[in-house]
Amino acid sequence: MAILGVDVGGTFTDAVLLGDGAVRTAKVPTAREQADSVVAAARAAGAEQVERFVHGTTIATNALLERKGARTAFVTNAGFEHLLHLRRQDRAHLYRLCAAHPEPLVPLERCFGVSGRATPHGVLEPVDLDTLPEFDAEAVAVCLLHAYRHAAQERLLRAELTRRLPAARVVVSSDVAPEFREYERASTTVADAYLGPVVSRYLGALDERCRAAGLPDPFVMRSSGGVATLAEAAAHPATILVSGPAAGVVGAALVARAAGFEDVIAFDMGGTSTDVCLVSGGRVGRAGGRDVGGLPIRLPTIDLHTVGAGGGSIARLDAGGALRVGPESAGADPGPACYGRGGTLPTVTDANLLLGRLPATLAGAIELEPAAAERALDGVDPAAVVDVVNAEMLRALRVVTVERGVDPAGCALVAFGGAGPLHACALAEELGIRAVLVPDQAGVLSALGLVASERRRDEVRSYVRPLAEAGALPSDGEADLRYAGQSFELTVPLGPGLEERFHRAHEERYGHADRARALELVAVRTAEVTPGPRIDLPAGEPLRAEGPAVVPLAGATCWIPPGWVGARDGPTVRLTRA
Repeated sequence: MAILGVDVGGTFTDAVLLGDGAVRTAKVPTAREQADSVVAAARAAGAEQVERFVHGTTIATNALLERKGARTAFVTNAGFEHLLHLRRQDRAHLYRLCAAHPEPLVPLERCFGVSGRATPHGVLEPVDLDTLPEFDAEAVAVCLLHAYRHAAQERLLRAELTRRLPAARVVVSSDVAPEFREYERASTTVADAYLGPVVSRYLGALDERCRAAGLPDPFVMRSSGGVATLAEAAAHPATILVSGPAAGVVGAALVARAAGFEDVIAFDMGGTSTDVCLVSGGRVGRAGGRDVGGLPIRLPTIDLHTVGAGGGSIARLDAGGALRVGPESAGADPGPACYGRGGTLPTVTDANLLLGRLPATLAGAIELEPAAAERALDGVDPAAVVDVVNAEMLRALRVVTVERGVDPAGCALVAFGGAGPLHACALAEELGIRAVLVPDQAGVLSALGLVASERRRDEVRSYVRPLAEAGALPSDGEADLRYAGQSFELTVPLGPGLEERFHRAHEERYGHADRARALELVAVRTAEVTPGPRIDLPAGEPLRAEGPAVVPLAGATCWIPPGWVGARDGPTVRLTRA
């Protein structure tokens, strides 16, 4: 029996099949219908008699970024109809006063108020259903004030809306994100409602195609790094917004443990973007939420930091003559100029090809055309293109380390994605990192992470009260804590010595701690976890190479620059300075 992981990306759909002590991989071009790509990748990997099948998808992310979700309405307390449009008072861009925030998913004319009011301490005025106006929508998001403590009012509205609009999807905030901060909770609920019909249709089609192909019902990777059933994912599609990148971090942690490293930085450079995440003590970093497409999503997620830098990032000269790279990308179609598919704009991949860092043929049987890359760059120094994109990724790596009080020199860098191993050594040199780990399955590591993923159900309980008054707390999980009077909190593990751990975390992050000051408990986060299957990755063929050298891998290419040495260490190639 075998375990299958299939991850859909923008350019390729990757499959990893683990069985009989061997790992088989496949890459197929991503089709317009993602479900077709999933089945095609499974067939290409030779998937038969599959016992467990896990899927990573971009369907929710694409629908949100491309604004192709359902026609959604928003219901809140009377007087708060502008909540989604007022947002927070921060600027869209610190130095561009005229830069605009992304438009909310629901226009103002479909935002409705209903009479009723609650405080954190109780209901002042019950919801009056007679004040709910008539409207039509494919999906409805309900977010009432302080519903994280008084969910009954939202449930009453859900019952009424379901009666009035039986074909609509109705989502209430107390089910999706039962936390304080009204704007973030409303934004998350709206996104969940907005994505529901699109994701449900896709998962239904995927289920049908998998059954026809003889595959078992797939699990779906959540943003938190654990998997859910198709029904669970369809019920709350906002939980799968960073499905694929989360799986990549799980895979990075897996290969790091196999290589004997507990503290690593996952560095995933694909065709359009780069995702980085800190893995400390073998534990994948998680956060209570993140922005997706400029909209806050307050749901548990792998603590990724993303920048618009990838192999397909387009290089250009700005009005002042300075070289810029990204965030615009050549995408999958037509792709970089050297792909020979009609692309004419210069990209990072074109630059790497002209620098001699890529083989003649890439995964997916793409024959590269150096002449097309030369025409696209047209006198632009390819080394300068690589330097500029490296600077952007270097800033991302510093965000998850230096800016959080972590010395990157004490970590190894796990480089994966189609382009990650091409740039890893240069970035490691800048950060003082002494070891770079490149998995044998670097180009399909997200699919490998799917194979190894755990079953995970996250829960959050809001407190927003002094820690001394919180009562008994769970022994496992995490607590969001802050000093009384602060606006934001830090997340620390639960258990004995909770207060002292918070003081130390505050000192590491901000340089000071006030042990005489009272602490406030904002929320407690717990998770019900069922461990994933035990994965023993086979060791590859012995390898030792001194830079400069190009090492082809499954779906990726590793560039070893001068002064570096690469040696295969089990299922990874370990790069160190000579």
